[in-house]
Amino acid sequence: MGKDEVWVEFFEDDCRYADVINGLVFEGRQVITEADLSELDTRAGKKARDLIRKTALGMNFAIVGIENQDEVDYEFPVRIMEYDLKQYKKQVAAIRRRMKRRGEKQKPGEFLYGFRQSSRLYPVVTFALYSGVEKWDGPVCLHDIIDFTDIPEELQRMVENYRIQLIDIRRLSDTSVFHTDVRQAFEFIRCAEDKKALLDLVTGDHYFKNIPKDTYEVITKYANIKKGVIDLEKYKGEDGGIDVCKGIRDLIADSREEGREEGREEGREEGVSIGAESERRTIIINMLKKNKTLEDICDIIGCDREYVERIKSEL
Repeated sequence: MGKDEVWVEFFEDDCRYADVINGLVFEGRQVITEADLSELDTRAGKKARDLIRKTALGMNFAIVGIENQDEVDYEFPVRIMEYDLKQYKKQVAAIRRRMKRRGEKQKPGEFLYGFRQSSRLYPVVTFALYSGVEKWDGPVCLHDIIDFTDIPEELQRMVENYRIQLIDIRRLSDTSVFHTDVRQAFEFIRCAEDKKALLDLVTGDHYFKNIPKDTYEVITKYANIKKGVIDLEKYKGEDGGIDVCKGIRDLIADSREEGREEGREEGREEGVSIGAESERRTIIINMLKKNKTLEDICDIIGCDREYVERIKSEL
């Protein structure tokens, strides 16, 4: 599966989806439960969102989308704005259909546009989960990509902005606001480039001894661990999950041993090189003492004249 696909599968669990909303919006307070969420069509014209849910809040609803991003997109605010606009247009279309079915008396403007004076839309918000290794250096609002050169400030103020809700997973300062294994998935991705931090994480949290397969798919994709390195059979957990803790310990141990072996091999090659150079130098010195010409020495040894002259000058 691709990176977007593994995130979609991971967040199809509405407990996790609710946890993201509670963590990012309500600082970890348990305001939304999985029972408050209902799935919506992800299509937005020719494109499709990664995930979207209708979220019950008291007597009202909000529509919350999640977009996964592992590379910087320099027109991102326009893409997110397009997704959100499509969702508002879907709501408007649904209102028009209801008005047409009911056939109630309408004002001229209501009849013409299919939208009552009292009609209201549900708010739409999209969280962009960015998991790239490089720090996000792209735009975070529409104004970031608008050229205001020579545009009077009075007119600039009238150009509506559109901010994106960007969450940089690898640079999250506090993951304690999450209460499901969203926290562990985010922490693993955050530590992926630091072997010591990663080892401390997996050995310090019992969760990593038996993680579910969908979490395994996410962390292997986004932490750049080649699938199969942490073998599902070899590292089977207690209850049918995957013992990533043991897998990471073995992976780091193997990496260290490979590094030591590479160092030893480099040392051996350097020793051979030094030995060969010393032997060639000795032969040249002996030939010079026997008054061989520089041309003869270069032909016999297979080296350039400058090299032989340098040795001769040192005698």
